[in-house]
Amino acid sequence: MTMHNPPHPGEVIRTEIVEANGLTVTRAARVLGVSRQALSGLLNANVDLTGDMALRIEKAFGPKMETLMGMQSAYDIFQARKRAGKIHVRRYDPALSA
Repeated sequence: MTMHNPPHPGEVIRTEIVEANGLTVTRAARVLGVSRQALSGLLNANVDLTGDMALRIEKAFGPKMETLMGMQSAYDIFQARKRAGKIHVRRYDPALSA
């Protein structure tokens, strides 16, 4: 099964909420009650979407928190799967532990 690369939720929030509403980052941050730096980090995919930020976005703009957090989870899972070859862990075998 080939997984597609899901976008970082910040990219979607930037295009579908901030830009779609004609807002600047500064204005959107004011609407959300967060610092410009906090919102900018998210929109530029430099920080993960937190539950608190997702709830703020739901309250201000409507998209459900669960949908937004699902996007973050899908992004995180894809990123981890890309690194799977670098993570070396053996399957636990209870017969070998005594």
